[in-house]
Amino acid sequence: MRRVELLLISLEYIENHLRDDIRTDDVAAACYCSKSTLEKMFRCVNRISVHDYIIRRRMMQAAKLLAGSPEKTILDIALEYGYSTHESFARAFRQVWNCKPSEFREMKYELYPKIRIPLENGGQFIMGRRHVDISELYDLFKERKDCYFVCCDIKEMMRINEISHKVGDLAIIEAMERMSAAAGEGDVLFRIGGDEFCILTDSREKAYAEGVAQAIRAKNGETFSGEGKDVPLILHTTAVRLELSKLRYDELYTGLHRAIEEGKIAAE
Repeated sequence: MRRVELLLISLEYIENHLRDDIRTDDVAAACYCSKSTLEKMFRCVNRISVHDYIIRRRMMQAAKLLAGSPEKTILDIALEYGYSTHESFARAFRQVWNCKPSEFREMKYELYPKIRIPLENGGQFIMGRRHVDISELYDLFKERKDCYFVCCDIKEMMRINEISHKVGDLAIIEAMERMSAAAGEGDVLFRIGGDEFCILTDSREKAYAEGVAQAIRAKNGETFSGEGKDVPLILHTTAVRLELSKLRYDELYTGLHRAIEEGKIAAE
């Protein structure tokens, strides 16, 4: 099974069982693969463990209820997402939001906080509001089902990694910075593979998405510095709007990867 197919099945299973008592072993069984295989794939693509993703996804949904359903008590919300006590729910909530559920409700925290992406060389890349945690994507996809995506893939990433993994990390950061600079204030950036990224725009206009894509392409060939070298970076970039009958990870991610491949062919 290809890595992307395994990712799609696991995400869909988790989404359908968020309120159940699921563990990594359950997700692996649903994907007909070993726990170690699933964990390796998840960490490679998402930079997060399966267990941590489940917690993040639950806490994202819990945060929405805290903000939008004042009639529900914190214990009601805790029980809804499988936590038997207020204390256990509060520990999980703090792990994601760095505050107590009561503080979140009182101070109305943003649902799109800054997150830190761990890099292979041990460093971190701090992402702002236009960049989202993978656990937030499902909700955004639903809200913007008719909006355009701008998809990007780093050209010759294997050659860059051959210099060193540190330079590969720097290439990823440079790609994300170029995409972030081209994106509008309401657009969001996320990662769908090792060197594949998407911007989910806040626009239903093709011309807007093409403008974002062109701004990214305008940087192609410019270099970044790594290991004492000036390394040129080129991004295959394409704009696409997906026609989905309903929100399913398999249709969505397959469509985005297909758009990237078609963009590469068109550029040749």
